[in-house]
Amino acid sequence: MPLDARIAEITDRIRDRSRDSREAYLKRMRDQAAQGVRRAHLACGNQAHAYAAMGEQKDALVADRVPNIGIVTAYNDMLSAHQPFKDYPDRIKAAAARAGATAQVAGGVPAMCDGVTQGQTGMELSLFSRDVIALATGVALSHNTFDSVLYLGICDKIVPGLVIAASTFGYLPGIFVPAGPMTSGLPNEEKARVRRDFAEGKVGRDKLMEAEMASYHGPGTCTFYGTANSNQMLMEFMGLHLPGASFVNPGTPLRDALTDAATERATAITNLGNGYTPVCDILDEKAYVNGLVGLMATGGSTNLVLHLVAMARASGVRLTCEDFDAISEATPLMAKVYPNGLADVNHFHAAGGLPFMIGRLLDAGLLHEDVRTVAGDGLSAYATEPKLGDDGLHWQPGPRETLNDRILRDVPQAFARTGGLREMRGNLGLGVTKVSAVAPEHRVIEAPARIFSDQEEVKAAFRAGELDRDVIVVVRFQGPKANGMPELHALTPPLSVVQGRGYKVALVTDGRMSGASGKVPSAIHVAPEAAAGGPLARLRDGDVIRYDAEAGTLTCLTEGALDRDPVPFDPATNAFGLGREMFETFRANVSSADTGAAIVV
Repeated sequence: MPLDARIAEITDRIRDRSRDSREAYLKRMRDQAAQGVRRAHLACGNQAHAYAAMGEQKDALVADRVPNIGIVTAYNDMLSAHQPFKDYPDRIKAAAARAGATAQVAGGVPAMCDGVTQGQTGMELSLFSRDVIALATGVALSHNTFDSVLYLGICDKIVPGLVIAASTFGYLPGIFVPAGPMTSGLPNEEKARVRRDFAEGKVGRDKLMEAEMASYHGPGTCTFYGTANSNQMLMEFMGLHLPGASFVNPGTPLRDALTDAATERATAITNLGNGYTPVCDILDEKAYVNGLVGLMATGGSTNLVLHLVAMARASGVRLTCEDFDAISEATPLMAKVYPNGLADVNHFHAAGGLPFMIGRLLDAGLLHEDVRTVAGDGLSAYATEPKLGDDGLHWQPGPRETLNDRILRDVPQAFARTGGLREMRGNLGLGVTKVSAVAPEHRVIEAPARIFSDQEEVKAAFRAGELDRDVIVVVRFQGPKANGMPELHALTPPLSVVQGRGYKVALVTDGRMSGASGKVPSAIHVAPEAAAGGPLARLRDGDVIRYDAEAGTLTCLTEGALDRDPVPFDPATNAFGLGREMFETFRANVSSADTGAAIVV
């Protein structure tokens, strides 16, 4: 099938916009690649330090005869998703030795859990951790001794931070190695019901804790389709995972075999052989368009609107909110995974998962097939799935038919004609909304505003019954310059209760919502943010706002409201505590949400 004309036009527009920055980036990468084996340029003393702990492998490294693989790991045992990475370095080193290579842990990067910090002060450091991860990876790779890199990371900010660094060191080949989702526990919809009941006071904390522990119960990624699992999808659509690697559970023979295979492949694609495949040649305009198509077709996380813009900038590609909107308009919604449906990612994977989806999107002409990937040339390899048999690991064609059409459908039978995200524009600024989980009757709301400066104020108003009416809840001073742009997912249960009582309710904010955001309509990432004097800072209680996800508009209808002086932001409200004082420079220099809310790109 030839490429869909709409996808081709969007790609051309991105390529034209990015021409100068992309050419400059590629020149830097080519100049770096021309230097050959990195460690050959180190002095003897430098190399002695680098190989002091390498035992019998020292001579081969000194002679530049074998590839040396750097491991950048986000392991910690507080994140269930990253706990399985504990044993990966030893496994990778053994697989590298069998492949005639060496491997070293180049460094670790921080990995915070948004599930732990959700609704807490620590969430104000969450988005900034993405740039810290990129910086930490840069420090790890600055030793300049590696021929390729294995990146071990999964969750919300970790993969985007690693991708930014992988692009910055784009002359090096790199493969992203996942650990997979935890097995299915308490159904996500049941967990959400208990949260709503707790918010209404119908059940106590003991029942809430029981439900939460039954949902998040073991090693692996959380099973809902939030940012972490959206990241894994992206790594396949963009060609940085081995095909079919994303959603294989931890601790299984197939998971181990895929880690071994990633190591072998990282050995094969260095510039010491004939298969040199640097990251800079993978992450081009076509790869990012493919990632955007995957995001829309799966109904993925709104957080990726921020992250993809920042990731792309690191490789000289310039994405805008208009690109997301245009891709969404061209891409059908093919999956129903919680919070967009009842299924979790294990059910999605069993129904055919990414191999089915990529295969059908390719057949419909909605993806670029002619791309480079860590698996070789062409995205068709990602329409296959890994199998482990008596003869070892091999890939076979993925399913051509869905195995459960309540979870996954082909393009002609898609759940919706367009994708899950939509741009919102109007006199209140530029934002984004996720419509894939929102019922059609809740996609247009016109109601008086209630203005808040933090989420605790919203919770207090809910408990006092002050939100039991048609209302648009505005939570301002939540942008990157104000307080680091925390997720406001803790507002989902109370606002869901208000909606469940028959009222029309929407959220408007310059902050973020979790990738697990669900049925309550929300316009988020609104820019310019209130702390920068944006329109949200001029609103007052009672101003009438129209949220129209069908038209993609966000408008204040009260005459003269936006002519007022903006309410000033008090930076002392979030200057100290839990390390926030160390991030003052970040808050002062971060870019706006529509350009990725970034420091390093």
